[in-house]
Amino acid sequence: MHQAASPTRIHHLLAQQAGQRPDAVFLHEEGGGTLSYAQFWQRVQGVARWLETQGVRPGHRVMMVGENCSAMIAALFGCSLAGAWPVGVNARLSAREIENIRQHAQPQVTLYTTGISPSARVHAETAGASEAPPAVWGPGVQAVPADASTAPETASHANEVATLIYTSGTTGAPKGVMVPHRGLLHFARVSAASRRLTPHDIGYAALPMSHIFGIATVLMATVHAGASLVLRSRFDPEDAFKALACPGVSILQGVPTMFSRMMAAAPPKTALRAPALRYVYTGGAALDPTQKRDVERYFGLPMHHGYGITEYAGSMFVTDMDAPRADCSAGFAVDGVELRIGTPDSGASVPGQRGDILIRGPGVMLGYYRDAAQTAQALLPGGWLHTGDIGYVDADGALFISGRSKDLIIRSGFNVYPIEVESVINAFPGVRLSAVVGRATADQNEEVIAFVEPLPGASLDLRLLMLHLRAQLAPYKRPAQIIPIDTIPTTVSGKILKQPLKERLA
Repeated sequence: MHQAASPTRIHHLLAQQAGQRPDAVFLHEEGGGTLSYAQFWQRVQGVARWLETQGVRPGHRVMMVGENCSAMIAALFGCSLAGAWPVGVNARLSAREIENIRQHAQPQVTLYTTGISPSARVHAETAGASEAPPAVWGPGVQAVPADASTAPETASHANEVATLIYTSGTTGAPKGVMVPHRGLLHFARVSAASRRLTPHDIGYAALPMSHIFGIATVLMATVHAGASLVLRSRFDPEDAFKALACPGVSILQGVPTMFSRMMAAAPPKTALRAPALRYVYTGGAALDPTQKRDVERYFGLPMHHGYGITEYAGSMFVTDMDAPRADCSAGFAVDGVELRIGTPDSGASVPGQRGDILIRGPGVMLGYYRDAAQTAQALLPGGWLHTGDIGYVDADGALFISGRSKDLIIRSGFNVYPIEVESVINAFPGVRLSAVVGRATADQNEEVIAFVEPLPGASLDLRLLMLHLRAQLAPYKRPAQIIPIDTIPTTVSGKILKQPLKERLA
């Protein structure tokens, strides 16, 4: 198959695996059934044909409001085959957020994974959706066509877009990241190689397939290797432990909040059954040293880490499998990625010198959809992507993330990086999670405010916590106030949402 020899679109990888290992299991579904590579490729071809009957042409957008299931993945690959742009949206977003994305993306057809997701069912009812053919999609999918025919994209990059991902946790209008096929294909190879994936590996896929972490690191690398996935609509720690035992998950990846929930629900180490587990990885947010220590002790494996953003198709930095780190570095640049700290003409990075993280490589987004102004701010001359993050490298060239540039707190002329304060708070007994934000003061300064979520059933002594922080932090980094909170808000992909916390302080 000539296509498969040098894939140019993401569905080519799937077709290749269906040809080479048709009977191998691709998906372990939530109800207990499995789908082979050949069965799934058949479904994807049916989805592409069905989309064409709905008037979908190359460059049209197809929106899928859902939670993880085989239909969510079939939409992604089916759109690739049809030349359309899939727009995966997590069904747990609010009706307002979903409507904003729909208005912006203008999909030719919108799909809902009503069978697996109560949230999607509510959205589908509101939209007046009707059942999509189960013979094509499998059970539990509804669809609604656009009110009026939409225009396909015909710009030069129209056939390069593998998916549109709308960034979560931002304020104001949604930004649709145009993710390139070539970036996902490149990272699928890089990611599979970095973990030495083989067809025998089984990954755990509870990360949303509407997010770059789920699509690139979990899904595309698995398909590249011909491995299989335990597919789950939502993360449940008890289910994760069951999957480690049977069918025997070997690759466990997730955001830090997923691992904190696993540690809270963990059976005694003597009762842990994970015979195949060989690789544990977290990304999508800062790595906390306390969590890293606890996870490594429990599983008896290094906790690997990486750094990626929606605007890049996959992780840009990952820790080396053969050289696990004792610190919380995001590791080293993956194949094809170049780094600058500061500006595009900064030259070689100076160890320890903090600055804006700029990236260049095959996974850089094609831009923000229908937003030339924001695109111009992010894509700099020479092909550099301004990530919006601040970081530095050590003498070995390993990258450390200091935080988001917009989260930086300036206290009496000193830079306070919330991650550093959060790491100290999170090490205190009884703390599950913390979030540190800045609050403007009357004297044109900023003070540090910490929101702290206790572990279930724990009671926090704020006076002792303050004493702990006094011993561990310079005076300008210490919170002026600690605010207990039942649940720190996070995005559906597990990133802490700081804007709602800042609004509480207004």
